[in-house]
Amino acid sequence: MVKTLLSGPEAGPWLVLAHGAGAAMDSGFMQAIAAHLAGLGIAVARFEFAYMAARRESGKKAPPPPVAPLEAEYRAFLAQFPHAAAAIGGKSLGGRVASLIVDSLRQANSGPGLVCLGYPFHPPGKPQSLRTGHLEDLDSPALIVQGERDTLGNRGEVEKLHLSPRIRFHWLKDGDHSFVPRKSSGMTFEDNIADAARAVAEFLKPLQSTV
Repeated sequence: MVKTLLSGPEAGPWLVLAHGAGAAMDSGFMQAIAAHLAGLGIAVARFEFAYMAARRESGKKAPPPPVAPLEAEYRAFLAQFPHAAAAIGGKSLGGRVASLIVDSLRQANSGPGLVCLGYPFHPPGKPQSLRTGHLEDLDSPALIVQGERDTLGNRGEVEKLHLSPRIRFHWLKDGDHSFVPRKSSGMTFEDNIADAARAVAEFLKPLQSTV
């Protein structure tokens, strides 16, 4: 059985979130965003990919496997999850995996939306190696919350891309890949997390009636 963390009111729109490549579902980032969303009436289900669960057990760090088996794990979790998700997504890698399966989950004009928290548009230091082919014709409603200076896709880089009109962006002031701003910006991590949660809640509530 996949370990799951649930937050927020059971009655209000469900968001399924997977973690990033190097931090588990109970990382500081995941705890903070889930708590803020819960406070806004969003129910959040966090789950862990098998490689991360194995790291937790062994204490040994190992890189994630290729994306394909992670896609299968995400689908398997959704198949056994007892609630209808208004949206699926995740932090970085988790959001990327969700973005690769979300269109296939749609039936007619209904299905989950997509929420990506810090999408990894390219690997570190390799802006030419884009991970955006499937985002060009994405058919599902999507929200990408991105730090303005994210090293895996900053605002200047991303705004030059030709992506699906179904994708909405919410930019976090001076945020890095984990939404942390510099002190000189006058912002704090808590400010950006709260801003991100508000954007996600606004995006999700209209989707609740479609699932």
